[in-house]
Amino acid sequence: MSKPDIHIDLHLVLRHDGCILMGERRNTEFAPGQYHVPAGHLEIDETIVDGIIREASEETGIELTPEDIDLALVMHVRDESDRLSLFFTADHWSGEIENREPHKCAGWEWVPITDLPANTVPYAKQAITDLLAGKRLGLFGW
Repeated sequence: MSKPDIHIDLHLVLRHDGCILMGERRNTEFAPGQYHVPAGHLEIDETIVDGIIREASEETGIELTPEDIDLALVMHVRDESDRLSLFFTADHWSGEIENREPHKCAGWEWVPITDLPANTVPYAKQAITDLLAGKRLGLFGW
């Protein structure tokens, strides 16, 4: 049996007053016009903690510390490739949220966590549903 070539992607579920931060993707190959939480890929020689802190800063301008985040859900996604999608939650951060990648994101919005946009990236929508149900492990696309 061969070993899978698994990519690791990192997702940040920022929570505030019953809402989560989401942005509409644009000018992207993956899921243009769909809503998604701040996310990106783990880079070589980077821990998952350093990666999500970096992605948060690059995309939203906020600063997180390791104490601000919690690994809330691991999802094994199968689509065009196998991916481990790690969903982190955070309720505290420093700095003001801004759109640091306007070429890839139409802007950030606080969206009620129980009423996500219909055009939310499907695996992210499933992950958030799983989080609300108290799950810590999920599968999508299998």
